[in-house]
Amino acid sequence: MMTRRLIATAALLAAAGLGAPAHAQQNIRLTAAAGHPPVFLWVKLVDEFFIPEVDKRLAAGGKHTIEWTRAWGGTLIKLGAESKGIGDGVADLGFVSTIFEAAKFPMQNVSYYAPFGTDDIGIVTRVVNDMQNRIPAMGQAWSKNNLVYLGGAALDAYHLWTSFPVKSVDDLKGRKITAPGPSANWIKGTGAVAVAGNLNTYYEDIKSGVSNGVITFATGAWGAKVHEVAPYITKVNFGAQYAGGIAINKPRFDKLPPEVQKVLREVGAEYSQRFAAAQAQAAAALLKKAEEAGAKLSELPAAERKRWADTLPPIAKTFAADLQGKGLPGDQVLHGFMDGLKQAGAQPARDWAGK
Repeated sequence: MMTRRLIATAALLAAAGLGAPAHAQQNIRLTAAAGHPPVFLWVKLVDEFFIPEVDKRLAAGGKHTIEWTRAWGGTLIKLGAESKGIGDGVADLGFVSTIFEAAKFPMQNVSYYAPFGTDDIGIVTRVVNDMQNRIPAMGQAWSKNNLVYLGGAALDAYHLWTSFPVKSVDDLKGRKITAPGPSANWIKGTGAVAVAGNLNTYYEDIKSGVSNGVITFATGAWGAKVHEVAPYITKVNFGAQYAGGIAINKPRFDKLPPEVQKVLREVGAEYSQRFAAAQAQAAAALLKKAEEAGAKLSELPAAERKRWADTLPPIAKTFAADLQGKGLPGDQVLHGFMDGLKQAGAQPARDWAGK
């Protein structure tokens, strides 16, 4: 008799919708990480836009939720080791700074070998994203490192922050300039000496005299307080530069439900667009704030900028030839980048593919 009553009660509860849900939500645990702290916009937007937006869209579907663990500022994976950390599964997802991982992502650094292109962040991002879709070897750079690319970021135009005034290329002679990775090529032939460094070291390097200034971008410079030790900001406009993107561990991604994969890709694409707009707006505002804080802002005359571009050796051709020698489509990458800029309406100061 008791068994019959229990069965009858369970049937009534089920009919009333009070029993266990037919399709319980699946909770997925993901760890997001970055070598930089969220004071920098490319990490800040992962933290404040990408993750919340993914959650929002999944909530609308009602089938999946993600429990996130955030590990920014090198607490889990260090700057320059993000691709390995994510590829090895130490973190599931994060921002990979391709500028600091040139050995693994040589083709993604094409903009750094073709400076003086355009200060339009959106154009550079779209051109490189398109190339990664069109040129198999570029896309495979991610999959070979056990990663799935979700969305990219180009940094605002690089300028010059120094402890001394700069009015012409000649003012660089004998000076030590911190230049990250391939941007060291931008001072070849100017008489300056390149010093290695990154956003985490710029301030102390200049303060201690390891260098007399740095080639960097406004949003990074402000976060690193570079204007306090290098108050002379010369707008050289080396151009916006592709610097990396959000990537997720490939085996982890492949095991996710198709609905979750779709949301991650869609939000990643929107991240690229939002980042470009936010970065451009932030760069202009932060240059103004630096000036208000006492920095001396000036713009390098157009003739000097052209002279600087023409002074440099054929670094883009060398870059392309080096890739070709390694069995990679260097010429296709260089021409693809320059053609992409021109087709988008940019007017590079030097045609790197032509000379």
